[in-house]
Amino acid sequence: MSSSAFSLGNCSTKAIAIPPNSGFLIQNRSSAKSSVKVPAQTQKSIFSSQGPQVNDSTDSFRRRETIGFGICLGLLDSFLQPTTLSTVAVASPCELAVAPSGLAFCDKVVGTGLEAAKGQLIKAHYVGKLENGTVFDSSYNRGKPLTFRIGVGEVIKGWDQGILGGEGIPPMLAGGKRTLKLPPELGYGVRGAGCRGGSCIIPPDSVLLFDVEFIGKA
Repeated sequence: MSSSAFSLGNCSTKAIAIPPNSGFLIQNRSSAKSSVKVPAQTQKSIFSSQGPQVNDSTDSFRRRETIGFGICLGLLDSFLQPTTLSTVAVASPCELAVAPSGLAFCDKVVGTGLEAAKGQLIKAHYVGKLENGTVFDSSYNRGKPLTFRIGVGEVIKGWDQGILGGEGIPPMLAGGKRTLKLPPELGYGVRGAGCRGGSCIIPPDSVLLFDVEFIGKA
C-alpha cells in the first residue's frame, strides 16, 4: 500500500493497511494472522496469500514500517486539520445486501476489468465515513490511491472481503465502485482508531462506511 489504509489507531507500524498513503485501513501487526488478507494487510494477517508472495522478510518489514509511518502522518493531519477532508460527490443511494459475515455491500458501478487475486498488489481509491456521515479519511483528498496487497491482512478484514469477494459477496472488477458497510468486527473493533487524549477519530465499536473504487493491479 503506498497510500491509505491502514495499523490504525495507534500509529504503530503494524498494519492492515497499506502504504504510507493510507490513513486508516492498515491493521496492526499484532492482529495479523497467518491467513493473508490484505485488509488486515499484508502486515496484518495477510498470512498465506495464494497470490504472489514476497520472500524477502527484510523488505516486508520495511514496507510495514513505512505503512505505519504513513498512517501516523495521516492521523496527525486529521487532528491538526479536521476540516480539510472534503466530501466526495454523493451518488444515488443503492440498496445494501448483507453477507453472512455481516458485511453489507452495494455496487454503484460494476467494473469491466479483471478481479483481484489474493496476494496481488492493487490500487484503490476510497472515502471512509462513520455512520453519522463524518468523513474520517479519503485517498481522493491526498490525490493518490491506496496501494496494498489484497487478501493478506494488509488492510482491515472488511476491505479484503469486500474487494476479493466470498461468503455471498461477488468479487469487485477493476473499474468498479462499491459501497461497503462494515460491522465493528470487520473494522477496528473495540479499540477504535486514531485515539489520542481520550478522543478517537474512529470510536470503539464503530460501524464504518467506505466508498471504494477498485482501480486495478498496481
